[in-house]
Amino acid sequence: MTERTRKTTELGFLHHFIPASEKGNLVTLLLLHGTGGNEQDLIPLGRELYPTAGILSPRGKVLEAGMPRFFRRLAEGVFDIEDLKFRTYELADFVEKASKVYGFDLRHVISVGYSNGANIASSLLLLRPEILSSAVLFRPMIPLMPEKVPSLKTKNIFMAAGDQDPIVPREQTEMLYRLFKKAGANVFLHWQKNIGHQLGYGEISAAKEWLSQLFI
Repeated sequence: MTERTRKTTELGFLHHFIPASEKGNLVTLLLLHGTGGNEQDLIPLGRELYPTAGILSPRGKVLEAGMPRFFRRLAEGVFDIEDLKFRTYELADFVEKASKVYGFDLRHVISVGYSNGANIASSLLLLRPEILSSAVLFRPMIPLMPEKVPSLKTKNIFMAAGDQDPIVPREQTEMLYRLFKKAGANVFLHWQKNIGHQLGYGEISAAKEWLSQLFI
């Protein structure tokens, strides 16, 4: 199987898929970019975090001033909750369909999300938790409060936040952490010192180490 980028009426998202490079590796990384990104942006990060995993990387379908996102917002940090819910279910359905087309195992899908992508990954965990086995969330905010807190007892979640982030307030990160803990998830929160919304090597290294521990 070769690398492929395709947009079809069946799958609905422009996306990039790369099969696992190691026979017997069941892990597929669901890469979810930040505002203004695309389906190519996080592939180098995915390769750094887990070199032999399969990759499924869709492009967000919502445009904000021409920049792709995964759901609408009304202002900085103010989300359109109804659109967020709709887009979360739409993305979950896409992953399910992609698993059938490409033959990867839904029980071993790990989301790697940055900013807007981390937020919709968090929403997937809260609204459609069966889609993800684990998640690596860089710069997440709490996307919404679910009507019922799901059971996330089988989920492993790595969160990374910058202590100088001008976009994601510290209390947002801590609220999401507490919500995941309340849901029973195994959550690790990494604070990257002296850094804002951009990613730092230290947190990427910490996420890579955390991921490696899942498969020992």
